[in-house]
Amino acid sequence: MNRAMYSGVAGLKTHQTRMDVIGNNIANVNTVGYKAQAALFSELLYQNSSNASGPNANTGIGGVNPKQVGLGVKMASINTNITLPGSAETTNNPFDIRITGDAFFIVNNGRDNMFTRDGSFKVDAAGNLVMSSNGYKVMGWQPDPETGAIKPDTVSALQIMNAANMTYPPEATTQAYVSGIVDAESPEVNSADGKLMNLNFYDARGYSYTAKLAIKRVGSSNDNVNSYSCELVKLLDATGKDVTATAGAKMTAMQTSLVEAEKKSIPTGYQLTSPTAGTFLLETQPDATDGSHTVYTITNGNITAKKYSDNNTPPTEATTQPTEAEAWEEVAQILGYDSKDFRNMTYAVPDDATGAAAPYAGQILSVGQNLADILTAQGVTAAMTPGAGDQRDITFNGKVVDGCVIDFDKDGGAFVGINGSAGTKTSILSFGDQGVADAAGATLDAASFRNITIDFSTLSNVGNEKVSTASATNGSLDNLGGGRMVGKMSGLQIQQDGKIYASYDNGQSKLLGQIASARFANPSGLQKEGDNLYIATQNSGDFDGIGVDITSDGGYMTPGELEMSNVDLSGELTGMIVTQRGFQANSRIITVSDTMLEELVNLKR
Repeated sequence: MNRAMYSGVAGLKTHQTRMDVIGNNIANVNTVGYKAQAALFSELLYQNSSNASGPNANTGIGGVNPKQVGLGVKMASINTNITLPGSAETTNNPFDIRITGDAFFIVNNGRDNMFTRDGSFKVDAAGNLVMSSNGYKVMGWQPDPETGAIKPDTVSALQIMNAANMTYPPEATTQAYVSGIVDAESPEVNSADGKLMNLNFYDARGYSYTAKLAIKRVGSSNDNVNSYSCELVKLLDATGKDVTATAGAKMTAMQTSLVEAEKKSIPTGYQLTSPTAGTFLLETQPDATDGSHTVYTITNGNITAKKYSDNNTPPTEATTQPTEAEAWEEVAQILGYDSKDFRNMTYAVPDDATGAAAPYAGQILSVGQNLADILTAQGVTAAMTPGAGDQRDITFNGKVVDGCVIDFDKDGGAFVGINGSAGTKTSILSFGDQGVADAAGATLDAASFRNITIDFSTLSNVGNEKVSTASATNGSLDNLGGGRMVGKMSGLQIQQDGKIYASYDNGQSKLLGQIASARFANPSGLQKEGDNLYIATQNSGDFDGIGVDITSDGGYMTPGELEMSNVDLSGELTGMIVTQRGFQANSRIITVSDTMLEELVNLKR
């Protein structure tokens, strides 16, 4: 009689435990990453009244089964349905991550590594990626400091928003290219200013600059090509200040011929004489009213100007006199040139009339250095009649361009080469050396600049309705060497393989780390520790300290989503009803056994 009562007691206990499991499942129906559990029963023990006996062939008696009385039920196991994924909930929070497959996130409580399917993360004040619920650090792999690639090793905390990651370092521009069409009939390329282009670039500190380049038509010494110069006009900083001189910006000077030989006459009102060898005077005729006039003295590459307020003997010098730069500007204007163009005009001195080589025969002479030689070669002497003005022509048949000369095929307009060298594609925009004085004695400040190699190979010289579309772009044709300013972090992205990238407002991105995952031979053998955490046990398999890439077996991570509980509420409610009835039936065993014992006791009466 007592056996039945104790079986009922065992049944009550096990059904209560099962009810506890069901209650816990239902309580966690909305818990992130929760895995439902199931309680399984097994028979407790049996008491044998008699053992089984086999059939006897001699007596003809058959076999008898054993007689056993069960002694109740026990809890066989509480299994965790860890492999069944929960449904996905969209949160649109980039730090919420849903993990698929049978892998786990690895987190650390400051001492031990633990495991979870709860991907609700955040970034703490120190920049660490941590669990939102308890602050445990999310573990992963760091990028190699030399290559920037992920090298799986012992997992460590992912500090993704530290000071080093908040900005992206600047980089100087080292390459650029000019592309588009140079139309031979374009008014721009045939003008004195040329077709202007802005090349925007960066120095090594991330400051932006604009190099103004001009494409102009020039003459060619080769009958098979059309030639155009690409010249540096000036260099501007971000405020628009001209820093050409202080940066020592230049493109290698290139000598080229003119489209037609330039003949400039000394205009009426001026006279050009050479009172002594190598010295020339360009004088304005005295003003008819007050006798004021100006004398420009040219000796080799030097020029001085004297303004006089009268025509006395000797004349009275004016209070204010032109500087050398102003003198060059005035002489250029007298001859109808832009000052810079005038100083770069050249002339190939021919042999003299007797056939003997002139002192500079065949040489290209730079006006800025050899104007006196050019004037000598063209017969300017003191014998020229002063007063009425010398109308003689001064011929220039070439110029020195501050840049390069681009050659195009005359037949089809295809790019041929640079500076007369077929196949050469590039020219260099260079800068001065830090601390070195330029020609005017100014100290250069160009330490942060890097030489820029400019590729012209994609230009073409074809008709485009008289419109030239040539433009300059920083970076190479394959998008290298473009330079950049310093970048501030503007966003974070987590990829499906767990790699975390930062994006910056200078267009760059950087790999900050990769979230590692852990797999176990028997994930159901993990032990729950609360807070949606598990620890490894002897029956789950050990964690090797490194982990695995989530994608190695087809799994992935989805940012902006969370894995919800895998509890089947309908099944749990049904199980609750069954458990309730089981508990109720076991309680009846006890009450009925009690009644039977009462009847037994009453036999004494």
